[in-house]
Amino acid sequence: MLDFDDLKRRMEGAVASFKHELTGLRTGRASTALLDTVMVEAYGATLPVNQVGNISVPESRMLAVSVWDKTMVGAVERAIRDCGLGLNPITDGMILRIPLPELNEERRRELVKIAHNYAEQARIAVRHIRRDGMDNLKKAEKEALIGQDESRTQADKVQKLTDDIIGEIDKILSAKEAEIMQV
Repeated sequence: MLDFDDLKRRMEGAVASFKHELTGLRTGRASTALLDTVMVEAYGATLPVNQVGNISVPESRMLAVSVWDKTMVGAVERAIRDCGLGLNPITDGMILRIPLPELNEERRRELVKIAHNYAEQARIAVRHIRRDGMDNLKKAEKEALIGQDESRTQADKVQKLTDDIIGEIDKILSAKEAEIMQV
């Protein structure tokens, strides 16, 4: 039999993952999530920046990282500079101040393309989950666990769930696109 709750949970997981990826995209406003993907070489391991210091938003267009160990300040600064987000930290003792520059039109369009890629990956994940559900239904029908009518009814439910989740992904994408393109 088909477990709709499990399918729904897995599809919602794909949406949650998509939302998390979008938080790393820089809009005009500062967000601590912007540095979630930055990894620092520290103590012989690679750690997320939030494990070597506190990240805060002192102003709407500024991030601050208070590094706990002063020997790590240089490594954190390098990691932020080299992460590909176009950020240039300013060192002030054990605090790194990271001003967020204005986004130009070209960079905004680039970020929108990246958001579209994230959305497509989420849609693909949802379709894979749908395919798993449909395969389970076909298998159950083949083994005579459910009838053909029941199989069609459940397949329609799976398709409706898929359409709803993909619609949700599209809504989140258009909201993020509007946020990025806002001047």
